[in-house]
Amino acid sequence: MPDLWSDLLACLDLRELPPARDAGAGGAPAVYEGRNQRLSYHRLFGGQLLAQFARAGALACPGKAVKSLHVLFPREGRSDEPVRYEVERHREGGTFATLTIDARQSSGVIATASVSLHAAEGGPDHQTVPKAPAVLGPEHRVEIDLLPWETRASADLDAAASGPPELDLWMRIPDAGPDGAPALTAYATDLSLIGTALRPVQGIGQRDAGTAFISAVTSHTLWFHRPFRTRDWLLFRQHSPLLAHGRCFGRGDVLTEDGALVASYAQEALLRFRR
Repeated sequence: MPDLWSDLLACLDLRELPPARDAGAGGAPAVYEGRNQRLSYHRLFGGQLLAQFARAGALACPGKAVKSLHVLFPREGRSDEPVRYEVERHREGGTFATLTIDARQSSGVIATASVSLHAAEGGPDHQTVPKAPAVLGPEHRVEIDLLPWETRASADLDAAASGPPELDLWMRIPDAGPDGAPALTAYATDLSLIGTALRPVQGIGQRDAGTAFISAVTSHTLWFHRPFRTRDWLLFRQHSPLLAHGRCFGRGDVLTEDGALVASYAQEALLRFRR
């Protein structure tokens, strides 16, 4: 397997292609192509698609930053075929922009995103969220597949013992500049919400995927509240309030080490247990 960090950064370097069709009332759609991570999985990792959606939106609207991203995953993607991102601009003003982006392969649309962007503005600044605790010590360090950076966790998602559906993940993602932070953060939010939802289920952990249960993310939403960088510790504070009817739901906040709320996210996933 290649170096995960370099491989991930290469996936974020989208290549602009000629428009897929003639310009309409809103102008010609922007089209970008992204390569895939070189992994041993049979399908694309959803975090890669989230990160590339964030990059495509930012590239399509220079001078604005992605403030929200809502993604649906109707079909699994192939890892042996690049992904083409077709960006439709619905409105772009001086401050806000609204886009839809289709991620396509030869099979058709594999994911679709509604994206909102915003130019930075001044004004009052306050928040009401619980304070960030101290960074967990090195004894809490964990190795999570697909995360090429240091991570520390408040609980073991692979453990068979039950626990509350909550998790604190501290991550120290290498610095990729303010433009790369949203994409890398989006990538990181797609790995552990299903495992968080499984924590109350006695005898089953995240490691039992494909044997005791099957899962697949159906929708994922992110909101970016403030500009930030990824060179320092970030806390991904997660909670799953519901597991029912073959689905699970989870949500989280991303805070800096000094407690600034910089992003929030939510996810729904299919979660079926084998009998």
